[in-house]
Amino acid sequence: GYRRAQRTGEYPFMNSPVHTTLAALITDKARTNPDLEILTFVTVGADGQLEGQTRTYQQLNDNGQALARGLAALGVSHGDKLALMMNNHPEFVETMVASGILGAAFIPIDPRTMGAKLSYMLDYTDCQGAVCADYALPSLLSVVSDCPRFKWLVVVNTTDDSSPIPPRTPLPVSYYSDLIADAGEPLMPTEQDPAGTMFMMFTSGTTGNPKAVLFSHQRYMGLTLSPLAAGFITASDRYYTGLSLTHINAQGTMAGSLGQELPCVISVKFTKSRLWDITRHYGCTTFNLLGGMIPEIYAMPEKPDDADNPVRVVQSAGMPAHLWQKFEKRFGLALTEVYGATEGGAMRNPPGTGPVGSIGKPLKGWVAEILDESGTACPANEEGEICFRRDDNGPIGVQYYKNTTASSDKVRDGWLHMGDLGHKYDNGWFYFHHRVGGG
Repeated sequence: GYRRAQRTGEYPFMNSPVHTTLAALITDKARTNPDLEILTFVTVGADGQLEGQTRTYQQLNDNGQALARGLAALGVSHGDKLALMMNNHPEFVETMVASGILGAAFIPIDPRTMGAKLSYMLDYTDCQGAVCADYALPSLLSVVSDCPRFKWLVVVNTTDDSSPIPPRTPLPVSYYSDLIADAGEPLMPTEQDPAGTMFMMFTSGTTGNPKAVLFSHQRYMGLTLSPLAAGFITASDRYYTGLSLTHINAQGTMAGSLGQELPCVISVKFTKSRLWDITRHYGCTTFNLLGGMIPEIYAMPEKPDDADNPVRVVQSAGMPAHLWQKFEKRFGLALTEVYGATEGGAMRNPPGTGPVGSIGKPLKGWVAEILDESGTACPANEEGEICFRRDDNGPIGVQYYKNTTASSDKVRDGWLHMGDLGHKYDNGWFYFHHRVGGG
């Protein structure tokens, strides 16, 4: 089916980003707008009440700096690689900032990952340590013996009654709260090559081991420009995402929020039953949904106030055509369908513009085509592979870590091959069918 975990509302660059790295952006925003509560992390308490933790630009900068000093004391330096294993906690973003200050690359990993898959991800990416939530610590401790490069672990306590670190561990383990408690002079962010690796993001790995896509500072900073480029997001909008920051969709949402000073509400873990309560409580006006989440939300029992919410636009990836207009009517909003992948390429079907069920037309800067197995364009309405190229025929840089064969196979003759089958109509609207080999 639809590559749910990897779809993203990626937009073209409007112009060059002002800042070359996330760390530089946060440092600047802490100077110019320090007290703006830019991020709110929400969870549902034991009593059913919504509980939020906020972060201002100043807090992100201060905590990122403190963590960077703590990680430097553990030996982390430019070019190192560290894993990030937690749900959407504030510490996730602070670790991203700290990594940028030190010039280290981070590898976000779903905290539910364990066993052989986790061992593979950590060892393959040459991780030297991990910042993890307490609930991911047992999984990590069970595989560190398979990761000879591992030197340290930092644990984020998520509850007041978190279990203490086991007295016997195969390597040093520190508490996050201890690292950021030590005062010190701010570190000068390491000079970064804009084309250098900011993080690696694993693909869904539907066939064989997942591949790690190299994501540059330049590309991430392009996402900080994206919201207003979409054309339907305004400076008065308020974002929400329940998607995981271990995937590019939520990362793109947050990047736009941080770059454009658009407050963003982030669920620590997605909750379909409280989705609309959260948007009402925090006044959220737009959010993203991925394929499998959509029918689950629509299947929730109808309520008379379903349409009584502040949401204007939902950016969906994989909205079933038969639910499209029903979803809009029931919840009183407009849908825009988006299509893209971690590696690049993007389409959009703006609200009320294209036919229901279409994934849209290529965004500015891209040309899309349906190609057959020989690389020839298919006639209208004929199934083939969805492919992209730059409209100026410029190079498309897809790099998989330690996998030059997969990198060269992904881009052939200037075309980025998505691995998805679809078709297009004579009027240029594209439709997604399924993954190659997905039936």
